[in-house]
Amino acid sequence: MTEPAALPDVAAGSGAGVEPGDPRPDLTGSTEMRRLHPLTPLLKSWFVVAAGVGYLWTQLTGLVEGQLFGSSFSDAGDGGAPISIWAALFVAALVGALAYGYLYWRFTRYGIVGNVLQVQTGVLFRQSRQVKLDRLQAVDVVRPLIARIAGLAELRLEVAGGGSSEAPLAYLSLPGARQLRAELLARAAGLDAATPEAPERPLVRVPTGQLALGSVLSGTTLALVVVGIGLAAAAAITGTTAFLVPFIPALLGLAVAAVRQFVTNYAFTVAEAPDGLRIKKGLLDTRAQTVPPGRVQAVRVSQPLLWRPLDLVRLDVNVAGYAADNEAESEKTSVLLPVGRRAVAYDLLLTRVLPGVRAGELELVPAPARAGRLRPVGWRYLAAGASGSVFATREGWVRRQLVLMPHAKPQSMRITQGPLQRRLRLASVGLDTTKGPVSVLALHRDAGAARAMLDHEVSLERDARIAAAPDRWETSGRRSPGLREPLRQTDPADALDEPAEATQTAAVEQLGGSPGGVERA
Repeated sequence: MTEPAALPDVAAGSGAGVEPGDPRPDLTGSTEMRRLHPLTPLLKSWFVVAAGVGYLWTQLTGLVEGQLFGSSFSDAGDGGAPISIWAALFVAALVGALAYGYLYWRFTRYGIVGNVLQVQTGVLFRQSRQVKLDRLQAVDVVRPLIARIAGLAELRLEVAGGGSSEAPLAYLSLPGARQLRAELLARAAGLDAATPEAPERPLVRVPTGQLALGSVLSGTTLALVVVGIGLAAAAAITGTTAFLVPFIPALLGLAVAAVRQFVTNYAFTVAEAPDGLRIKKGLLDTRAQTVPPGRVQAVRVSQPLLWRPLDLVRLDVNVAGYAADNEAESEKTSVLLPVGRRAVAYDLLLTRVLPGVRAGELELVPAPARAGRLRPVGWRYLAAGASGSVFATREGWVRRQLVLMPHAKPQSMRITQGPLQRRLRLASVGLDTTKGPVSVLALHRDAGAARAMLDHEVSLERDARIAAAPDRWETSGRRSPGLREPLRQTDPADALDEPAEATQTAAVEQLGGSPGGVERA
């Protein structure tokens, strides 16, 4: 089998003295096509080794038990098959996995051609993927546990409109991954490829104790404790535990979710740099990602019930380019602050991703009293409106939430009205954003005020898009739009706590606009 030739538009270099997985930029505008790290085949097949070792261990355990208790190995194990057959199958699977990993490594190459990153893959069917650097939304360095053991890293590229990471490069040496990331960001910013990555300034570090406390006091842990106590009490009353079996998967799921939050966000730090906010976190799998300036589409400030006495909040964001398909992936890519003091969240982080927004000073309009017929508990905390440079909504009695979206970021807007809402002359206003954990929905507004709200927001969005500066990567020492000097620590007004007091008449006067309905697709 012959080695594939580089694409014709790639300038090939000598490659002398360049280690695999450690790219060095070619200042002529292109780099030679390079391979991944030589240990990639082994890391790609580690799961086969783990599965084989685990299965052989069970077979050996059965053999030992058979010798100790006088039964033959054919009575133990799996159908009486000799252990030599299982060993042979394991060796065959391991050899096959290593062979495929080797071919994957040999036929996978990458290189930079002008403003495009080219990645060639495929063993039987060759593919050449091109990633335009001007469409880059994020470049993350991810280190799964097995890669950390080997001293390697994976580079994941998030592009505009992508549903998943585009052409991930797994695996590179850690210095090589960092150097390639710096080069990609430099080229995306229109700078020289050799421009070093700008230094960062630490902003926030989440203490381990605070993270553990937040996990323990979260709604997931509370649900686990309540359900566990209830099941234990039922078992004590009935004198049997047989009915507990159907609940075991649910309990395990809650336990895993509670632990995952701690493991994923362990050693969580946020630093400021010209290219955005740099986040590093992880206990087993580590991740280094950058939230670029202007790419945050929406922000959610949430506060579970048990966090209120400690004045703790959590920040989640929708970032263009990240498309989390589940809660586990969202926990990895969309958390700006897993747990922290409100002043830290507002003064050090929120003002950087949403410049000029003071979350404690937002003027929101409450939902009408008849909304209580659809939401008897917590309707007083329903509020929404345009305040400053953002559209904001607030809701939640047990878990309070404040959602913020810049006027220039909605992808579409809509008014929805269910049958019960029609009877009560209510409607909900929704602003659609990129895929993520944050949704923007103003619930149970007066129908006329909802139409006025949508008209007003359409006008604000149009003006904001005209005035907005284009988002741009930066790697030099210049400060990017959206990054400000640290604010003086203050005691911000509690935007999550107090129900709004304004009347519905004031709502219509504040929002303005014409009565006719507007719906944008």
